[in-house]
Amino acid sequence: MNATPRAAPFVIRRRIGDRLGDGALYVLSVLASLAAAAAIFAIAYKVLNGASGSFSRFGLGFVGHATWNPVTDVYGAGTLLFGTAVSSLMALLLAAPIGIAIGLYLSLLAPRRVRGVIGPLVEMLAAIPSVVLGLWGILVLGPFLSAHLEPWLHSALGFIPLFGDPSPSGSGLFNAGLILTIMVVPIIASISRDLFLAVPHELREGAVALGATRWEMIRGVALSSTAPGLAAASILGMGRALGEAIAVSQVIGSATAIHASLFGPADTLAARVATQFQGATTKLQTESLFYLAAILLVIGLLANLTAQGIIRRFGYRHVSAA
Repeated sequence: MNATPRAAPFVIRRRIGDRLGDGALYVLSVLASLAAAAAIFAIAYKVLNGASGSFSRFGLGFVGHATWNPVTDVYGAGTLLFGTAVSSLMALLLAAPIGIAIGLYLSLLAPRRVRGVIGPLVEMLAAIPSVVLGLWGILVLGPFLSAHLEPWLHSALGFIPLFGDPSPSGSGLFNAGLILTIMVVPIIASISRDLFLAVPHELREGAVALGATRWEMIRGVALSSTAPGLAAASILGMGRALGEAIAVSQVIGSATAIHASLFGPADTLAARVATQFQGATTKLQTESLFYLAAILLVIGLLANLTAQGIIRRFGYRHVSAA
């Protein structure tokens, strides 16, 4: 029996350029990460430093105070927090089911040809400039709301304070919430589609093979396994709604007031900063606008940390299940 010749060891000789490339790539990656962290700290420092005078003057009571009066130099964020919360919550309640339904249809239900047409169209919504959406909200959506939708909602649900007297101009929280919904839907739809596509094909086919209907497969496999990710996608979408300024300032009415009705004018933290910062007449007003930006920064940070926490838990659950 002839002995099999022993294979010579395969030696990889790396070029000097490859080693330099590895080192350069590592250095660039570290520098990019440090630059991102430095930018965040620089932004936070500038905002907090700018708000220091207003914080010393009003303290934490600024958050709940309802007055914003540049004439008397008295400022508070209470009404602006109300407008921010209501408009963002309305956008979340409308955009989450719509976006998840779009993602579900594009990933599991739509034919390939239809998917190739609808998918890019949905994603194009995210590319529309916010100022264009705001103009559309003024010229098209506002008149439609004041002439048709708001009167119909008032006649059908007027016994609920949320649907009080319609706005004659169509400007108000309701219009702003709908504009934010349009801006948030592409984000939730895109993430939802990727989550549904990540569900193992074997699990879906196995559920159908065991006798489950398509709806039972979607409910028991697709939705249940992606629920934490869908929640994180909704929170990320709400973070987008919290920080929108231009489109909201165009349609919300810019009123410092709290109304029980969604049809009344209001304002948000981001919109107030965008519309008044350049025209601030006193140092305290500028510092108060910085204070609004600091509040918005904290809210956005908490929203993103919450979404990341849910995503980590989602990943850990799948790792442990595997």
